[in-house]
Amino acid sequence: MLHRPLPATLAVSIGQYSTAGRKEFNQDFHGALVPEGAALTHKGIVVAIADGISPSPVSHIAAETAVKSFLTDYYCTSEAWTVKTAASRVIGATNSWLAAQGAAIAERDHAYVTTFSTLVLKGSTAHILHIGDSRIWRLSGDSLEPLTQDHRGQGYLTRALGLEPSIEIDYRTLALAPGDIFVLSTDGVHGVLGPRDMAARILAAPDLDTAARTLVDAALAAGSDDNLTVQVLRVDALPDQAQQGDLDDGQLLPPAPLPMLPALLDGYRIQRELHASSRSHVYLATDVATGRRVAMKFPSADLRDDDAYLRRFAAEEWIARRIHSPHVLAAAPVPTGRRTLYTVTDYLEGQTLRQWMADNPKPSLETVRSLIEQIGAGLQAFHRKDMIHQDLRPENVMLDMDGTARIIDFGAVRVAGVVEALPRSETDDILGTHQYAAPEYFAGQRGTEQSDIYSLGAIAYELVTGELPYGAAVAQGKRLTYRPALSGRPEIPAWVDSALRQAVHPDPARRYAVISEFLYDLRHPNPSLLSTDHLPLSQRDPVRFWQAVSALLASICLVLCILLFSA
Repeated sequence: MLHRPLPATLAVSIGQYSTAGRKEFNQDFHGALVPEGAALTHKGIVVAIADGISPSPVSHIAAETAVKSFLTDYYCTSEAWTVKTAASRVIGATNSWLAAQGAAIAERDHAYVTTFSTLVLKGSTAHILHIGDSRIWRLSGDSLEPLTQDHRGQGYLTRALGLEPSIEIDYRTLALAPGDIFVLSTDGVHGVLGPRDMAARILAAPDLDTAARTLVDAALAAGSDDNLTVQVLRVDALPDQAQQGDLDDGQLLPPAPLPMLPALLDGYRIQRELHASSRSHVYLATDVATGRRVAMKFPSADLRDDDAYLRRFAAEEWIARRIHSPHVLAAAPVPTGRRTLYTVTDYLEGQTLRQWMADNPKPSLETVRSLIEQIGAGLQAFHRKDMIHQDLRPENVMLDMDGTARIIDFGAVRVAGVVEALPRSETDDILGTHQYAAPEYFAGQRGTEQSDIYSLGAIAYELVTGELPYGAAVAQGKRLTYRPALSGRPEIPAWVDSALRQAVHPDPARRYAVISEFLYDLRHPNPSLLSTDHLPLSQRDPVRFWQAVSALLASICLVLCILLFSA
C-alpha cells in the first residue's frame, strides 16, 4: 500500500561450512536467513553461529536451539521494534528456556550451555549481538578485525546462553558499505588460525563457500581438535535510501480525492463529514456489506503533492494495525481493491477530550485519575512497540459514549524500527502541537518515552487547573518555572502536585522513567518526591509571593512618606 518499488535492495552472498573435525559429533550449529519483501526491509538478513560447550552431552541441543529459535522467532517480532529490542527479547527467552532445562543438572559443564553470535544486516547498518567465545570479524585490508570480545576466563566461559537465568548480551552497530566482508567462526577455527592467515585465505578463494571450507581445512591441518564452523558474508548491494519505500512492498497509492456527498467508494457508503482541517478530512461511512460504521480519513487536497506528508498519512493505518489496546483507535479491515490513499478506522461516537474539558472545567481528582490512567494505558501500548506518539493532546483523545478514552491520531508517531530501517523517514520537525510538546523538542533533541510522559503530565495538569504548567514559555524557549497546581486548587493534595511536577519536569532525565510510575503516584503518596513545602514561596505560590512583595514595598513607601513629611 505504501511504496514505490526499490531500485536497489540489501543483497548479500553467503558461504558456510561446518564439521565435527576430530570429534565424534558436531556440537556447533549455524544458520542464515535472507527474506524477501517487507521482512527484508523491516527485519533484515540474519546469520548466526553457536558452539555448545565440549563437556556437556546436550550442548549440541543448546546450540541448535539457539540458532533455530533466533532465525524463527526474530522474524515473528513486531516490525516496529528495533533490532536490539527484538533480538534481545528472543535471545533472552531462549536463554531462560535453556537455563530452566539445565536447572536440574548438578554439574554446570553438563548443562544446556552454548555460545551465540549473530549478525543482523538491516538497511545500511550491521547489528552485532554476542555472548561467549564464538567470534564475528570484518575483513579490513589484509587482516580480520574482531568485532566481538570473548567472554572467557581461566579456561572456562564467563558468559554463555544457559549458564544463568538472565544474561547480558554484547551489542554494537556499524555502518555498512558495499563489498564489506564479515566472518563468523567458532574457536575450533580461530583458536589455531591467525587473523592475517584467515584473511589471506578468504581473499584467495574463488567463492565464499570455498573460502569457508578452506578455513576449516587449514585449521584442521594446523592441529585443531575441536568442532569447526565458518560463515563468510559479503555485502553486494545496499538499499537506495533516496528512493526507498516506507512500510510494505508495493507503490504509494495516489491520494484519494475528497468525496462529493453522498458517495460510494470501495464498498463504503460515505454519509457525512465529521471533521476537517488543513491536514485531513474525516467522514462517517458505512460498510455496505456488513452495515458496520467506520471513519474514513482522506488526505488534504492542498498537500497531495507533499511526499513526506503522504508517507506519514499512509503510516497511520500501518501503525493502527500494530497497536492493540482498548484505549487506542483500531483500524478497520482493509478495503478490497483499494486503489487510492485513504485510511479506515473504527467509528467512535462521542467527543474529544478538549470538548469534554470545556463542558467539565473543574473535574474531580478521581475523574482526572481515571482519564489519565486510560490515556496512559493507550500510550503504554505505543511504547511497548517501540513507538513514541509525539502529539498527545486533548484534541487527539476521544471519549466514547461509555466514557472510555482512546488515542485517535497517529500522524506524528515515531516508529523506532522503521526509522532504523529507513533513516530518511526521520524528520527534525516538531510534528506535535507546541503547547504539549516537551521542552527537549525545541532544543533539537529526539523524542523519547519521557517526552510522551511530559505530554501526559501536561494534560493531567490542565485537567486539574485549566491551564498548562508553563503556558507558552516552552515554545518560546524561556526559562521554565513550575507553578504548583495546588495554588489554584488548594484542595489538591501536595503529593499529587509533586507527581504532576515530576511528570512535566523540564529535564527529561528527571521525569518518570515509565508511565506506570506516574499513574501509581497519582493515587499513592511518594515520599521520595520533594515535598512542595521545601520549595520557596515564589515557586510554591507565585501569586501570594508577589502579593507579599507588593505589600512590603507599599509598607516601605508609606514609612518613607511619613518620615519625609514629619521632617
